[in-house]
Formats: sequence, C-alpha cells, structure tokens
Amino acid sequence: MGTSWSSEEERQPLLGPGLGPAPGAARRSREAAAAAAAALPAAAQGPGRVYGRRWLVLLLFSLLGFAQGLVWNTWGPIQNSARQAYGFSSWDIALLVLWGPIGFLPCFAFMWLLDKRGLRITVLLTSFLMVLGAGLRCIPITDLMLKRRLIHGGQMLNGLAGPTVTNAAPFLSTTWFSADERATATAIASMLSYLGGACAFLVGPLLVPAPNGTSPLLASENSRAHIRDRIENVLYAEFGVVCLLFSATLAYFPPRPPLPPSVAAASQRLSYRRSFCRLLSNLRFLMIALAYAIPLGVFAGWSGVLDLILTPVHVSQVDAGWIGFWSIVGGCVVGIAMARFADFIRGMLKLILLLLFSGATLSSMWFTLTCLNSITHLPLTTVTLYASCILLGVFLNSSIPIFFELFVETVYPVPEGITCGVVTFLSNMFMGVLLFFLTFYHTELSWFNWCLPGSCLLSLLLILCFRESYDRLYLDVVVSV
Repeated sequence: MGTSWSSEEERQPLLGPGLGPAPGAARRSREAAAAAAAALPAAAQGPGRVYGRRWLVLLLFSLLGFAQGLVWNTWGPIQNSARQAYGFSSWDIALLVLWGPIGFLPCFAFMWLLDKRGLRITVLLTSFLMVLGAGLRCIPITDLMLKRRLIHGGQMLNGLAGPTVTNAAPFLSTTWFSADERATATAIASMLSYLGGACAFLVGPLLVPAPNGTSPLLASENSRAHIRDRIENVLYAEFGVVCLLFSATLAYFPPRPPLPPSVAAASQRLSYRRSFCRLLSNLRFLMIALAYAIPLGVFAGWSGVLDLILTPVHVSQVDAGWIGFWSIVGGCVVGIAMARFADFIRGMLKLILLLLFSGATLSSMWFTLTCLNSITHLPLTTVTLYASCILLGVFLNSSIPIFFELFVETVYPVPEGITCGVVTFLSNMFMGVLLFFLTFYHTELSWFNWCLPGSCLLSLLLILCFRESYDRLYLDVVVSV
C-alpha cells in the first residue's frame, strides 16, 4: 500500500501461484488469508484502531473530488452560451467533455505513485494540477482563438486529476477506516466527485444567461460580451475554490494514521507488476469490470452532453441543468445509503447491484422511448423527462461505491488503487470512444440514447453470471475471531 506497514518482501502473492480463478479458488484464498493473518505481527492483529482525524482526511479528499468534477463539467450545461461567447463548435463542446477521459491515459502512473509514495504525495500533485488547470482558464486575453486553446489546456490539466480523485477512494477507506466503515467512506469519497459535476448543472445555467433567453436571471441582457463576463465570473470562482482546497491539503493531509485501523490495512499486498498479471488473468474480475465500465462510461458521456441531447425535444438549458443536477444528487444520496447498508449487512454486494441495474435498465428504456414519442406515442412532458433521467442517475450513480468494494474484495490482495485504476480506465475508454463518435455524428442523437438501455442490460447479464467472493472481509473476520 505504499506505507511502512509492510516490507517489500511481504508484498508477494498470498493466493498461490495460480493467477486466474479455478475450482476451489475461494477455499484456497481463504486458506491463504488465514495464513497471512497468522504471519502478521502481533501488533497488527486485533480490531485495529481508528482516529477521529479520519473524517477530516475524508472531507478534504472528497472536496477535492467535488472541485474536480465541478471544473470538468463546466461547459456541458452551458454549451449554448459558450458557443456564443467564445465561438465554440459542437466539436469543441464534445472535446471539452472528452478531456475528462483523456486525462485517464496516464492513470497507471498515478496509481504507481499512490502505491509507492502514498496518499499525501499523490493528492498534493493532483491538487496542484487542478490549480494549474483552473488558473489557465482564467487568463484574461481578448484573442478568442488563444482563449479557446487555454480553456482546452485547463480542461486537460483538470482531467489529469481525475485518476486520483476517482480511484483512490477505496485506498483511503482501507487506510483510515475500520471494516464496518469502509463501504461508507468509499461511497462518500467517490460520490462527491459526481456531486461536483451535478452542481455544474445547477451553477452554470443559473448564473450564465442563455442566448435563447431561457435563463431566469438577466434574460434580457444576453449579448455576447455579457455572457462572456458571466462565464468568466464562474471560472474565477472555481479557481478560488481550487486554490483554497490546495492550501488546506498542503497544510494538513497525513499519508496514513499512526496505527492501521484493520488487519486488511496492515496486511500484505502484491507488487505492482504481479498485480496487473493477477487482474488481467482473473476472468471473474474482467467480467465485473466490464459490467461497471460499459454502462458507467456510456452514462458519464451522456450526462456530459445532456443539454445537447435534450435540445431536440425542446428542453431549455436551465431545465436540462436541473434534470442533470437531481439525477446525480439522487444517485449520491442513494449510493451513500446503499454503502451504509452494505457495511451493516455484509456479503450482499451482488444482490444490491442486481437490484440497481434492473432499475437502470427499465429507466433508460423509458427515457429512450419517450424521446421517440413520434413513434411510440409515449407522453413527452417535463415530468416524464425529469422522472426517467433522475431514476436513471439514481440507479447508476449509486452503484459506483458498491462496485468499488466488490472489485477490491474479488481480487484482494491486489492494492486498491491499482484495482480501481484499471476499471476506471476501462470506463473512461468507453466514454472516450462514445464521445469520439459524437464529434462526427452529432446531428441526430437517438443512437446515443439507445446506448444506455443496451449497456445496462449487458451489465445486468454479466452481474447475474458473476460469482462473488469476499477475501478481504474474510481476512478481517479470521483475525478478529
């Protein structure tokens, strides 16, 4: 885990020489977990110790994720205003959203840094990139061509912060929290990034006038100069928030507690190279990774251009913003509640995911068919659009922390950061491919809507076929008993 709790010699395979699942693999993993527990020093065994400062660390990390999501989703909700103020094209709007998944290309470098140097160094580098990115967008120049390039550069640097704020949540929860708090901490740390993206749906359309006069604020003053001034005010405010969080992180963000909170936090881990070998040869992990990456990647890309998708059905920029906001907020609230439920009743992660994706499949189908009301004759109203989009966001976003915990349990003792880095890289790869096609096929978007129910149904089938295991939890139980 990149800490002094284990030496390099200890960071060796725990589950035997076989890299992939085989008959009796679960039994052998439990035997290996028990052997690992016996090999732990006496000081590391027992219930562990938690510190009150863990909540401050979680708050700082979560707020960084919130700010990164806010900056990433700046342009999608106000794409009509951005076109008029800076001369952005549809390709530019798609690329501004695409910088998020592009930022995951060096994902494994950040995961290596997290594994080798720990949480503090990785978080400081991440927050510094966010400061540079937010500041680059605020440089006051009159040349629109150069201004557009600076905005793209700022979005790219902010995208590079994505791997840490997305992938390090399970690492942080294992490092600082006890076994009965891990899922909750993972949910809070991972959901706040999405909540930041949701607030962009609210802040942008309310503060920036729309060129079509649908903004409730200053609707009559929608000249290009005025719209540009309002957008720059938003950019300056986001830059101030990011600078404040960077200062707080620099002042206090310890890499780990003095004593580990659980046996799993102090236990052995695989080396960086062997972790990848274990992940890529584990068919169960690849199955559940695809079940996460495909629908969540499609949904992330769809959410980033929600205003563009809803414009053909005559939904205003403000209404699209409210739909995106409540869909993500609902997902964050339900996700944290589901994670807390998973902490109380352990061993039910697969069942929770089945219920969530059943709802996501039905909700996405409802939305897609509603948008084709000329064929399906379903009622196309603000209420139906709100209900279908919000339910879809609730079901999909709330599955993220449950997936993260299941990934770590499935491939333990692979380090948490590496495990989540692989799955989020896959998710952003699917998102990037989808947005890449959007840059060429953006005149008619019904195909984009059909990707939602198709990906949710595929994920539901993969989860049904998945055989779950809880190796990390078993280690904690063995030692505590």
